[in-house]
Amino acid sequence: MRWRRGGDSPDVIDARGSRGRRGGLPVAGGGVGLVGLLVILAFQFLGGGGGGFQIPGAAFDPGAGGAGPASDPIPAAQDPERDLRDFSAYVFTDAQELWRTTFERDGKPYQRAKLVLFRSGVNTACGSASSAVGPFYCPGDQRVYLDLSFYRDLSDRLSARGDFAWAYVIAHEVGHHVQRQLGTEEQVRREQRSDPDSANELSVRLELQADCYAGVWGHRVFREGDLEQGDLDEAIAAAGRALQPIVADRLGGGVNPDSFTHGTSEQRQTWFRAGYGGGDPAACDTFAPDSV
Repeated sequence: MRWRRGGDSPDVIDARGSRGRRGGLPVAGGGVGLVGLLVILAFQFLGGGGGGFQIPGAAFDPGAGGAGPASDPIPAAQDPERDLRDFSAYVFTDAQELWRTTFERDGKPYQRAKLVLFRSGVNTACGSASSAVGPFYCPGDQRVYLDLSFYRDLSDRLSARGDFAWAYVIAHEVGHHVQRQLGTEEQVRREQRSDPDSANELSVRLELQADCYAGVWGHRVFREGDLEQGDLDEAIAAAGRALQPIVADRLGGGVNPDSFTHGTSEQRQTWFRAGYGGGDPAACDTFAPDSV
């Protein structure tokens, strides 16, 4: 995926300097193979927090919320993750710009989310979380939380070395912010409370819609000529791989697939394609009868 390094974005809060500094795996600025959907198959949705790529059982304390982190960036010349940091900021800003213009076209206001880059752990309006939770969105403060060390899991453990895999994770979390802006997330929470038996199904539909919204952004990247030919086919082929082994490894035990609430590999591919195919958010109605 081709991208352009920009200046500091007001949408990005870099709090990594307040934690220990450890090296990361940089993303190249040129074209790299697309391996997007691979990462989204096996991470659990946190019903008490926000949508994301969380690992079941990871440390997340919904009762320990507090003030969010203040910006404390690492100087660029001393930052071993500078390329990954700048690429993440670029994707986040680009995805937000797509949704801002989409909302404006429909005569709706769009409140921009923030991207928080952190190390080890973070306090959010949804509670305190460790890096093991993975990337996630907190609707309480409308922020996406991202520890850049998660890139290592994509690259080393999943052999997902393309930069679009990382970009897809970010676009998926921005999709959850879109749901927050549209009132979809709040409506789902109400329905889950009134009908607990439907909670898992509703979470699946919410996650699949975020996949579709990420596909809408992917269509924008393709339309602007920033994807390499054949990258999409490569990503769809890779999406059938299961992630249970890596999750089990991180947890030190087995994983029950029934606990995952992101949907099946086939469902995620289908809804990504629905968004990517025409770039139309209207194609992302995962709550319609028989849509899932």
